[in-house]
Amino acid sequence: MTQAPHASTGQVAIAAGPVEVRPGDLEGNLARIAQTTRAAADAGARLVVLPELATSGYVFTSREEAESGAISRSDPRLAALGTHLPDDGVLVVGFAEHHAGRLYSSAAVIAASRVIAVYRKTHLWGDESLWFDVGDAPPPVVTTAVGRLGVAVCYDAEFPEVPRALALAGADLLALPVNWPLVERPVGEHPPEIVMAMAAARASRLPVVIADRAGEERGVEWTDGSAVIDADGWIAAGGPGRRGDDLATATLDLAASRDKRIGARNDVLGDRRPELYRTLAAARSGSPTLGA
Repeated sequence: MTQAPHASTGQVAIAAGPVEVRPGDLEGNLARIAQTTRAAADAGARLVVLPELATSGYVFTSREEAESGAISRSDPRLAALGTHLPDDGVLVVGFAEHHAGRLYSSAAVIAASRVIAVYRKTHLWGDESLWFDVGDAPPPVVTTAVGRLGVAVCYDAEFPEVPRALALAGADLLALPVNWPLVERPVGEHPPEIVMAMAAARASRLPVVIADRAGEERGVEWTDGSAVIDADGWIAAGGPGRRGDDLATATLDLAASRDKRIGARNDVLGDRRPELYRTLAAARSGSPTLGA
């Protein structure tokens, strides 16, 4: 595909959302990922984010079933997904990765028809620990044509240290493939995962792009929480009330989000007091308390 027109100010058109995922149908899932990626690119998106484990599904009955939907990072079918992007486009998609006898819930960053980075999920939720191994490297910041992408997967982002560390490492936004099972909440409230993502974005002026599942899989109903959250912590597209298979689309100015200042006197990163936080952490672990 040819290069999509865009402003030189850092504005990036983004699309994030669900694909239809069928457990046990690796080839079909890859085809549907390709179709969704092309549709997003044809609509003008330069950054496309798709859900966690989009190649395999999420609700398994055994590790063997999870492995049946897994591929390696070097599999040409994964890199081929990049052919559906503009020349300067980027795809972040979750996949089940097999590597050296291990199985990971991973996220691939694909650009220029090649896999330029893979992150393996480091915080496993619920039954995931029955099927997957834990990643041993921190969430990365990946330099791409659209900006510096922080990459994490689902439950990772519920640890405030993760988005903050990515912001400190220079990420322009956080790309977040997820599978969020629907949980009960009071009438009128946002899903708790959305609340946490909004808070993370605002705390570090770090936009968060979420790709969640829609519908259900084997009796598990998904939150359908795909959203683009801007650096002020507001939902620019998608979020609660968005139903169906449509992608959440928005244009963000990443150059503006790199400015961490609030008003004339404050900076969300510069105002930090890490020397105090280390003392608090030491107190939590049984070391001398603050002020001792």
